[in-house]
Amino acid sequence: MADPESETANDSTAATQTQVDDTAAKLNNLTFKIWPPTQRTRDAVLNRLVETLSSESVLSKRYGTIPKEEASAVAKLIEEEAFSVAEASFSTDEDGIEILQVYSKEISKRMLDSVKARAAAATDSTPSGSAEADSNNVGTAVSEENSSFSVKDED
Repeated sequence: MADPESETANDSTAATQTQVDDTAAKLNNLTFKIWPPTQRTRDAVLNRLVETLSSESVLSKRYGTIPKEEASAVAKLIEEEAFSVAEASFSTDEDGIEILQVYSKEISKRMLDSVKARAAAATDSTPSGSAEADSNNVGTAVSEENSSFSVKDED
């Protein structure tokens, strides 16, 4: 006669195997969609961009910070443009990782371009005190040189 404990163990093993097979079948049908990002993800990207642009960071040490309101507008523009570029290059054959890389690179590129342009505009609109002093010195030197020539001409 068969051992009752052995039959219970075999039934338990069979039930466990059935559960594993069912779970495996469900996982095979599961698709993990990485693109497009959810609105929550895009909002998180926007918040991070605003934080990076408006607070102390490696970027701000070189190019300066942007006031929070302006940073918010700039971040929104950067994210929307990057999303559009990535969306345009998306194909259903891709697994989504490549498109996320395009999106991420576009954000980085546009953020850097924005802070560089802003820093350049700030530099162009604010004349440097030393540049003014240099141009004044050149003018003085030229005037002195012309005076000395005129003095020599009088002799």
